[in-house]
Amino acid sequence: MSATNTDSAAGRTRLLMIDDDKKLCRLVAGYLGPLGFDVTAVHDGLEGVERATNADETWHAIILDVMMPSLDGFEVLRRIRAKRDTPVLMLTARGDETDRIVGLEVGADDYLPKTFSTRELLARLRAVLRRAARTPAEGSDAPAAELVVGPLRVSPDTRTAVLNDTPLALTPVEFDLLASLAKARGRVKSREALLEEIRDRNYDVFDRSIDVHISALRKKLGDDAKNPRFIRTLRSAGYMLVNPASP
Repeated sequence: MSATNTDSAAGRTRLLMIDDDKKLCRLVAGYLGPLGFDVTAVHDGLEGVERATNADETWHAIILDVMMPSLDGFEVLRRIRAKRDTPVLMLTARGDETDRIVGLEVGADDYLPKTFSTRELLARLRAVLRRAARTPAEGSDAPAAELVVGPLRVSPDTRTAVLNDTPLALTPVEFDLLASLAKARGRVKSREALLEEIRDRNYDVFDRSIDVHISALRKKLGDDAKNPRFIRTLRSAGYMLVNPASP
C-alpha cells in the first residue's frame, strides 16, 4: 500500500516506511506530507526489502520497524545494507536498549522508541538526511585533502573511504566518525568530542550508540579491538586512529 503517490514532485523527500501498523503509517504520512515528504508505506518485511533495494526507485530515507511479519526489522536491514546505504531510522518497541544496540550494529543510522512524538520523528529524520547529504563547508572552493592512514584513504569531499583499494560501505554516522578519527590520527578523541561532532542527534552523554558505531567501523576495517590495527581504545580517554604501518 502506498501512503502517497510513489512519483515524487521535484524537490520533495521520498521516504519508505516499512511497518505493519497501518494506522501509524497513515499518521506519519499525514504529518510529513505537508512538510515536503512523500511517504510510501509497506507492511511486510519481504516487500520492504524488495522496495528498498529496487534499482528503479530512489529513497532519501527509510523508516523501519523492528517487529515485522515474515522478516523482522533486523533481517530487513541486513538485506538492505547488503545493497544500499540509504539512511535508516529504526523504530523500537518501548525504547528497548537491546533492540537499539542490535539495530545500530546491523547498520541503522538512528533509532526512535515507538512512543515518539511526530516532532521528534521529524527532527531525527532531518538529522539523518543532513548527515547523508553533508558537503564541504560553504564558501570553500578548495577540495578537502584526502586523509591517508596506511592503506586507508578517507575522502571528505566525496564521503568515501577505501581500504586496500576496496571501497568501504559505511553509514553516514560511521563515515563521520571515521573522518573525525582520521583528521585527528595519532591523537586521542574523547567520546564526548566524537558525540559533539555528530551532534545532529541529541545524544545522551551515557548513550552507548557511539560505542556500537565504533564496533561496526572496526568490523568493516577488519580490525580487532583486542589487537587493533586502526582504532585503539584508551580506557577512560576515548578512541584513536593509528597507522598500522607505524611501530
